[in-house]
Amino acid sequence: MHSTSTSSLRLPEPPADEQVTLDDGGVAVWEQPLTIPTYEPAPPEKLPMFFDRRVYQGSSGRVYPLPFTERIAAEPRDRDWRAVHLENRWIRLVLLPELGGRIHIGYDKTADYDFFYRNNVIKPALVGLAGPWVSGGVEFNWPQHHRPATFLPMESWIEHEPDGAVTVWMSDHDPFARMRGTHGIRLRPDSSLIELRARLHNRTEVPQTFLWWANVAARAHEDYQSFFPTDVRYVADHARRAITAFPRADRPYYGVDYPARVDAAHPDADRIDYYGNIPVPTSYMVVETRDDFFGGYDHAAGAGFVHWADRRIAPGKKQWTWGNAPFGHAWDDQLTDGDGPYVELMAGVYTDNQPDFSYLAPGEVKTFSQFWFPITGIGAAHQATRDAAVSVRLEEGHVHIGVAVTSDVPRARVRVTVGADTEERVVDLGPGRPWIDSVPCPHGVDATRIEVVVHDGDRELIRWRPRSDDDGAPEPAVATEPPLPADIASADELYLTGVHLAQYRHPTRHPEPYWEEALRRDPGDARSNTALGASAYARGEYDVAAGYLREAIERLTFRNPNPADGEAHYRLGLVETRRGHDAGAYDAFAKAAWDVRWAHPASVQMGLLDARAGRDLAALGRLDDALRHGLDDPLARNVRVIVLRRLGRESEADAELATLEQSDRLDVFTAYLARRALPDDGLMLLDLAGDLARAGQRDDALAVLAAAAGASATGTGGIAPVAEYERARLLDEAGETDAAADARHRARRAPADWVFPAGLDAHDALEAAVAADPADARARALLGMWLYDRGRRTDALVQWRAALDDATRDGVLLRNAALATAEVEGDLDAAAALYDRAVEVSDDPRLWFELDQLAQRRGISAAARLARLEPYRDRLIVRDDLLVTVADLLTTTGRAAEALDLLLSRPLQPWEGGEGVAIRAFARASIARAGELGHDAARAAALLERALDTPRSLGEAWHLLDSRAALWLRLGHCRASLGDAAAADDAWRTAATEAATAEIDAESLDGARAACARGDEEAAADLRSRVAARVSELRSAPARVDYFATSLPETLLFSLDPAEAARRRADELAAALARYDEEHAAARAAGPATGSAKRPVNA
Repeated sequence: MHSTSTSSLRLPEPPADEQVTLDDGGVAVWEQPLTIPTYEPAPPEKLPMFFDRRVYQGSSGRVYPLPFTERIAAEPRDRDWRAVHLENRWIRLVLLPELGGRIHIGYDKTADYDFFYRNNVIKPALVGLAGPWVSGGVEFNWPQHHRPATFLPMESWIEHEPDGAVTVWMSDHDPFARMRGTHGIRLRPDSSLIELRARLHNRTEVPQTFLWWANVAARAHEDYQSFFPTDVRYVADHARRAITAFPRADRPYYGVDYPARVDAAHPDADRIDYYGNIPVPTSYMVVETRDDFFGGYDHAAGAGFVHWADRRIAPGKKQWTWGNAPFGHAWDDQLTDGDGPYVELMAGVYTDNQPDFSYLAPGEVKTFSQFWFPITGIGAAHQATRDAAVSVRLEEGHVHIGVAVTSDVPRARVRVTVGADTEERVVDLGPGRPWIDSVPCPHGVDATRIEVVVHDGDRELIRWRPRSDDDGAPEPAVATEPPLPADIASADELYLTGVHLAQYRHPTRHPEPYWEEALRRDPGDARSNTALGASAYARGEYDVAAGYLREAIERLTFRNPNPADGEAHYRLGLVETRRGHDAGAYDAFAKAAWDVRWAHPASVQMGLLDARAGRDLAALGRLDDALRHGLDDPLARNVRVIVLRRLGRESEADAELATLEQSDRLDVFTAYLARRALPDDGLMLLDLAGDLARAGQRDDALAVLAAAAGASATGTGGIAPVAEYERARLLDEAGETDAAADARHRARRAPADWVFPAGLDAHDALEAAVAADPADARARALLGMWLYDRGRRTDALVQWRAALDDATRDGVLLRNAALATAEVEGDLDAAAALYDRAVEVSDDPRLWFELDQLAQRRGISAAARLARLEPYRDRLIVRDDLLVTVADLLTTTGRAAEALDLLLSRPLQPWEGGEGVAIRAFARASIARAGELGHDAARAAALLERALDTPRSLGEAWHLLDSRAALWLRLGHCRASLGDAAAADDAWRTAATEAATAEIDAESLDGARAACARGDEEAAADLRSRVAARVSELRSAPARVDYFATSLPETLLFSLDPAEAARRRADELAAALARYDEEHAAARAAGPATGSAKRPVNA
C-alpha cells in the first residue's frame, strides 16, 4: 500500500484514559492544542467595505458588516490551535473549532492514508468572502459560499451517546443574517462512517435564503480521479452558464477544447474526472442523478473516499480545481508549503449549484446528515450506500469486482450474477479489508447483465447492476439572462424574476425594478407589493413598507376577507411592531396565523408582544400555539422558559430548559437561561439582548448589552458604541432619560475600530440616538454606514455630512463621505478634497489606494499621480495593490527599471478573481525596460523570457488562455537581431497563435504584428479584422454588465457606467487599430529592406 504518512504535522498520542477506550474498541475524544506553522492574517481594514457590486462564487460578494482582510503575513510562526481529536479503530479526525469548525485531518489508519487533504500549515490566501481562506480538510459552507465565518471561531461541545458514539458539536451565528448554524461530527465505535449532523436555525423574524456545501479537499495528482454516479451524463458550470458531457468533455469548457486535446498519445485527455487533464481553474456540478453518492480515488495509493447523502435533499455534487498547469500550481503555493495540489469534492444540501439558494422560514430548523467513509483497493466506486461501496469493471473477458464496507461483516455473502450464471461467495469484510476478485464473463454478455449484491445476514448492504451508457435523457439547457423588466410580458414572470434575483443574491441585477414594473402595469398586484414591502422593511423604511403591504392586503381581501396567503399580514405586523403600533401589529399577526405557513412565526411574534406587555399567560398560549405547528424553534422554547418562570411554574420551566440543553446546548439564549458562561462575542451578545428585550426582559437585556459593550473586538468587528446606543434606546423607552443620555455619552467615547452596524435593532437605536441628540456625530456616522450598506446612499450622505465639520479628524467618516460624494452625486473633485482631508488625519494606506483610484477616474495624469504617491512610497507599498500601482506609474513615466525592482522587492499575494494584475504590470515593465536597452538584444531577450516565465515572488503565473503576444513579439525581434531566425520565427508563431485563441483586445494586434513578421499576411489580416469587429460590437451592442460575470474587480470601489466603459474600450481599441494600420502601411511602403530583424525591441 502506498503510504502518504510523510506529514510534518505530527499528531499527539491519545491520553491514557482515551487510549484505554480505543483499546476496548470505543471512540476516543479529547481536546489538545495542535501546534501548526501559521501565516497570520494582518489586522483587517478599519474602513467598511461596501462591495455591493462584487461578484463572488456567482452571487453577491457583499462583505459588510464583516471587516475585510487584505494582507497575510509573509512568514509563518508556530501557533497553538485549539483542536478536538476524534478517533476509533479505523479513523482519526482532527477538528479545528477556531477555523470555522472545519475537519482539518481525515486519516485512514488501516491504509496509512489521508483521505482528506492534510495541510501541514495554516496558510490562508485571499480567497474567502472576507479575505483569508485555508485549503485542506473539510470546510462547511453556509449560508453562502465560502462560509463567511470560515476564518472565525465557533463554540463547541462534546456529546457522548449511550451506544458509545461521540459527536463534536460546533456552532455560531452567521455574520450577515444572524442565523445560527450548528454542525456535529459523529463517529461510532463500530464503523468507519463519519457522520456530519447539521442543524440550521433561522432565528430571525423574516424568511432567509441559504445554501450548504461541505467542501472536501483531497490531495491530487495525475492519477487522482473524481467519481460521480455512472448515470451522470452532463455537468454544469456556476449558475449553469455552460454545460459539458461527463466524464469525457465533448466541447470546449472553461475555454479549453478538450476534444481537440485527444490524440493517439493522449487518448483520455478529454476525461475531466482526472485532475491531471484539467489545465485551468474549473468547476463542474452534477446536473441530474438517481444516486446518492460520489467521491474521489487515488489510484497511486489505492485509496480514496465516498460521500453519501439522500439526493432528495442533497443533490449537490461538485468538483473544483485550480488546474494542473502553472496558474493553478501558483495558487497551490499560495495555500501550502509543499503539500501540493488538491481538488475539492463538494457535497451540497438543499442546493445543486453555486449559486443555488433555498429558504428557511422564520423560526424554522432544518436538520440533515451527510456521510463520508474511506475506501481502499476497489478503485472508483460505481455504487455506494452508508454500509458499502462496490466497483464493477468489465475488461478483457473478466468482471473485476471490489467491495468495501464501513463496519465488520463476518461471513458476508457476495452474490455475483454474470448473464445467466450466478455464484455466491462467503467472505469476511471490514474497514480496510475489502473483497477484490474477478470472475470470467462469457462472450456476448454486456455490463448491464452483471449484478453484485452484498448481504450481512438478511440485511442487504448494497446492490449494483451497471446501467446502459445511453439512457436517452436530453441534454440539459443552459441558464439564460432574464430580459429587462420592460421586455417581460406578464406580471407573473416579472414577480418571479425578481424573486429569483433576490433568492440567488445576484450581484449586479436588482429585483426591485421587476416588481416596480409589475406595479406600473397593475398598482394593486399583491405579490409584487408584498415583495417591495419586504425590501423596504429590510432597508429600515417602515412607512414605505407599510404602504406597499397595505396595498397588497387591499388586493388580497378585495373579494375574500380571509386570504389564502398570510405573508402580507405577517410582514405588516413586523412593520407595525417596529413603528411602535403594537395593537395593529398584533391584529396583523393574528390574521397571518390563519395561514398555516405563517402560523408559527406569527404566533411567536404575538407571544413576544404579550410577553413584553406583561401578559404572560397569553404569551404562553401563543408560544404553545407556535410550537404545535411542528417547528422546533429554540427561540420560542427559550421565551417559553422565561414566561413559565415569570408565572412561577419553575418545574415546567426547568423541564423545558433541560430539553433545550439536551437538544441544542450551544444556543446562546439557552446558555443564558441556564446561567452558563456566555461567549466573548459582542455580536452574539447583541443578538441575545435583542431577544431578551422583545421578551420583556429589559433589565436582562440592559445587562447583556453592558457586557457586549465591554467585549473585545473580534473577527466580526467591534460593537461597543452600538451596544451603548441600544442600551440608550431601551432606557429611553423605560423613561430613564438621564441614564439613556449617559449611555449615549459612553457610545460617543467607546472604541470605534471595526464598528460597522447592521441589523434593524442597530438601525432603530441609531435613529433614536440622532433624534435624541442631532449633534451626535458618532451616531450619525454609524447610521450613515448602515444606510449606505442598505442601498440608501443619499440618506447616508446626508448623515455623514451632518456629522462632518471643519475640525473632523475621523478618517473613516471623511472617507465614507468622499465615497458617497463620488457615487451619489458624481462630484469627483469634491470627493477628492475629502480624501485629501482623510489622508491628512489617518495613516491608513488603503485611503491612499482609494484616493489614487479616484485620481485615475478623474483623468489625472500618471506623472501627477506618481508625484502624489511617491513622497509616502515606503509606507504605502506595504499594500500589494499600491505597490503594483506605483510600479505601473513608474513604467508609464519612463522608469521601467525602478518598476521592475519594486515588483521584485518582496513576495506578492493575489486575490481570487483579481489575478493577473502583478504579472501584467511586470510584463509591461519588462517590455518597456527591454525597449530602453536599445539594440542590446541579449539583455532585452533575457528580460522578456523572465516575464514569460514569471518570477515566483509575483505570487501568480500566466493562465493557459492568457495572451502573451506582446512579450513573444518582442522576444522574436530580439532573437532575430541576434541572428537566430528559427527561434525568432518560433516566438512570432507563438505570439500569433496565443493572440488568435485569446479574448480580443489591443494585444491581439501584437499577434498580427507577429504574423506579419513571419510573412503570414492572412493570419495578420484575420486578427486585424477581429479587432475591428470588436470595436464595432462595443459601439453598437447594448451596454450592460455581464449577467454571468465571475469577477468585476474594476467596479469594487467606484461604479462604472457600462456604456461609458464600453465607449472607452472601443476608443482605446480603435486608437490601437489606427496605430497598427499606420505601422502596417509604413512597413509596406518601406519594402523588405526594413525587415523584422531590424525592428527595435519595443516595436
